[in-house]
Amino acid sequence: MPLSKLNQEQYAAATAPYGNNLIIASAGTGKTSTIVARIGFLLSKGVKPEDLLLLTFTNKASAEMVERVGRYFDEKVAKKIQAGTFHAISYKILKASGKKIILKQPKELKMVLKSIHEKRNFSYFDSKVMPYSAGHLYDMHSLYQNMVSSEGFGEWMSKQNPDHAIYSEIYEDIYEEFKELKRRFGYVDFNDLLIDFKKYLDEEGVKFQEILVDEYQDTNQLQGSLIDGFDRESLFCVGDYDQSIYGFNGADINIIGTFSQRFENAKVFSLNKNYRSSSHILSLANKVIEKNPRIYPKKLEVTRTGDFPSPKLMIFDELFDQYSAIAQKIKNSKTLHEDIAVIFRNNASADGIEAHLRELGINSKRKGGTSFFDSKEVKAMLDMFTILINPRDLMSFVHIFEYAKGVGGVFAKDIFDALYKVGDGDILKGIMNPKEKKNPFKRGIVNHQLGLFDEIIEEESAARFKKMGFEEKFLKNPILKHSKINKDLASYLHAFYLYINSTVFLESPSQIVRNIKDSQLFELISDRLATKRAQLKDGTIDEEMKKEALINIKRKALLLLDLTKPYKDKYRFINALTLGGGELSEGEGVNLLSIHASKGLEFKEVYIVDLMDGRFPNRKLMSKNAGEIDEERRLFYVAVTRAKDILYLSYAKYDRIKKIEYIHSPFLVEAAMIKEENLNIATSAN
Repeated sequence: MPLSKLNQEQYAAATAPYGNNLIIASAGTGKTSTIVARIGFLLSKGVKPEDLLLLTFTNKASAEMVERVGRYFDEKVAKKIQAGTFHAISYKILKASGKKIILKQPKELKMVLKSIHEKRNFSYFDSKVMPYSAGHLYDMHSLYQNMVSSEGFGEWMSKQNPDHAIYSEIYEDIYEEFKELKRRFGYVDFNDLLIDFKKYLDEEGVKFQEILVDEYQDTNQLQGSLIDGFDRESLFCVGDYDQSIYGFNGADINIIGTFSQRFENAKVFSLNKNYRSSSHILSLANKVIEKNPRIYPKKLEVTRTGDFPSPKLMIFDELFDQYSAIAQKIKNSKTLHEDIAVIFRNNASADGIEAHLRELGINSKRKGGTSFFDSKEVKAMLDMFTILINPRDLMSFVHIFEYAKGVGGVFAKDIFDALYKVGDGDILKGIMNPKEKKNPFKRGIVNHQLGLFDEIIEEESAARFKKMGFEEKFLKNPILKHSKINKDLASYLHAFYLYINSTVFLESPSQIVRNIKDSQLFELISDRLATKRAQLKDGTIDEEMKKEALINIKRKALLLLDLTKPYKDKYRFINALTLGGGELSEGEGVNLLSIHASKGLEFKEVYIVDLMDGRFPNRKLMSKNAGEIDEERRLFYVAVTRAKDILYLSYAKYDRIKKIEYIHSPFLVEAAMIKEENLNIATSAN
């Protein structure tokens, strides 16, 4: 029986009388065990399993709880419990009622919305503000639905961004037509599914004896309305307001915060005994999170005994020094790599750790952000490296030329084949010292069965590029005669020519990567990537975002250059990276996690990096949330409470790429790791 293993707090919660019960389950206090015990208690009291509804935020969580119930009761009994996410339960009940549901993915519906959006005449308005794209409108409407606003969509949009008030009626009209079109074809998206289910609850009613809700602090207004819409005798909600970190996605902390006011005779239970972390780690977490407003009184209590080290603060002169030193510290650690986590607030923070771990031969798996070795700029640099040592690598060539304007995979292959012909099987010779051939693009007979005619490739003179400042030698290359090669592509080919010419004879991996980094070709690739990343939903380019993107690309390029240090042979370097790089995001190894991805997990040894004011807390994201620091503080709390035994906090004083000096995060002051007046604390990396 699950109850026998509970502490006094858990037992009181699990055996609470029917009613409106809220369980504040602090980090590491055994919330899952309490929910499982509650289900077991109800089943032992004669409640039928089909009269219980368990709502979770992942299907994995519900499956785990049902499986644990099945250990104490017959597995067939456990599987009769209605358990799943809000969407899964809504779909299941609506489907069972005979409703026809054609669930469509957002990507498909955005295309439908785009077809409606394109018909509207926004140019009628004399405004410098570009209207939102169809994709952005879809995302904004999704947020609007989750927040269950009493306002119309257009009015709500105007309040979100007053500059767009002139378009509010058009936005509303677009969505009215979109809703009608979806209704005609029977399409629903995930929010529609919940809204339709809410209507069903209001009209038909669905009854359960008890509804259990996990991660209650992450519910939004739409999900909250579903919970209230059920006909039920009892409500059992489990959550922790200090772990509410999804405000950006519509989660409303006031739902858990106002539980006692919204429900008559509500009872609040607190689970305060932490079974995860050492006393030193919990003390640090408590000091920081108590700076947030206290909605319900609580304080984490230590249950673990033993001699555990105090959390350590590591301060570095420069960002790269931080990443390198942490990787080295992990290498020297006696903790299994699978039980070590590096937790970051910003995705860029993980790149340096991942790259330096790879340099030391340590595998890692990354969740929350793109792997360093999977990023487009690093892949492009490795393709540029590969083509030097393997001129027959078609895929590397195609990937490089994907960044040329107007060049798809088919035409890139045509260029490769042409260079291959004029270079007698070597595309490097084909670009540097081509043999004069009349038409390297000629494919021969198109219809092999009839043999009627050769494919016609229009030729033009390379003289059309003479005023572009290209070398005479490059202008003589027969591939420039192709009519499809315009000035943009000619410039890209010339950049490729310059790169090959200056790099092909180098042997040192570091010299090659430095040439790649400084080449005009990589500059063009970087600009293309940065422009795409800075493109707003309305199609305009945010120059500040583009500048930031270019800085991040440069940072990755320098990290790759750092990885060349142990290598003298270019073949060994590229083999090490291409063979090892792809394994970093899978399998076993050190865990590299964003804070959101780390939630619910625990590790023996944890590193929280880049604790500089501006990066953590992230001031840019705070500015979008009325300057509130509370959610950033909750993020810090979640990160700290992932650690069981060993906790390292770190920051760097300087970023040599951005040329920015940093000061420590205010959370380090709140944690009593730094005294506010002592800004020049001695550097310590040990």
